[in-house]
Amino acid sequence: MGRLQDRVALVTGAASGIGRASAKLFASEGAKVVVFDRAPAIEETAEAIRAAGGEAIALTGDAGDEADVAKAVQTALEKFGGLDICYANAGVATMSLDPPLEQTGEQWLALLRINLVGPYLAIKHASKPMREKGKGSIICTASVAGLRSGAGGPAYSASKAGVINLVQTTAQLLSGTGVRVNAICPGLIETGMTKPVFDRARAKGTEDRIGQLNPLKRAGVPEEIAGAALFLASDDASYVNGQAIVVDGGLSSSHPIVISRRGE
Repeated sequence: MGRLQDRVALVTGAASGIGRASAKLFASEGAKVVVFDRAPAIEETAEAIRAAGGEAIALTGDAGDEADVAKAVQTALEKFGGLDICYANAGVATMSLDPPLEQTGEQWLALLRINLVGPYLAIKHASKPMREKGKGSIICTASVAGLRSGAGGPAYSASKAGVINLVQTTAQLLSGTGVRVNAICPGLIETGMTKPVFDRARAKGTEDRIGQLNPLKRAGVPEEIAGAALFLASDDASYVNGQAIVVDGGLSSSHPIVISRRGE
């Protein structure tokens, strides 16, 4: 028996990276999974799950569009008979080349629609069947960028700070329902969104400096975030609610310092 045996999960942003790794892990632990993304590669995620003996349905849609999110929840209910877990993982980074303080309101709104409104819509629609059942776990991907400056631009960081506050406030709003709402704050993880950072470092021959600011001296991989998501989705986290769990190799454990080596 897996940790998610006979449960139904919805994972957004599951075409690659953290979302794909989490969907595959949930399925390997016994969950039936609805995988959702606007990228056509979402079909590959579902195919990988089915090839491994799991059950998955792929949906193409926009995590910032309410009708699409509502459809994803309804699909889980109709095809798999319920919804126990919702991982609102879909997110985008600032793609504008404009200086941060010269970006337009429209550029901010485009990012906030996916990164912050998207998790709200997931909570809104996923929590309804969970409330009726009296139990459920909702997980949102935030970021260490939402904790303090230094891990992203203003728009991205503000959106992720909003996600952290969103899980705190909605955990309170869902008080007494049995529905838990938590966030994961990843550090630097190699995904499709961060690929340009890694590609530039490799092209410059500075790959060994990636992750140098955290105590583990490396970047993370999507599977390490998926492990945290599995914990929050499972009964192992039955008393964890309204929290932002940081998975960043220790990056956020310290203020910036210069460590002198012996003899230098």
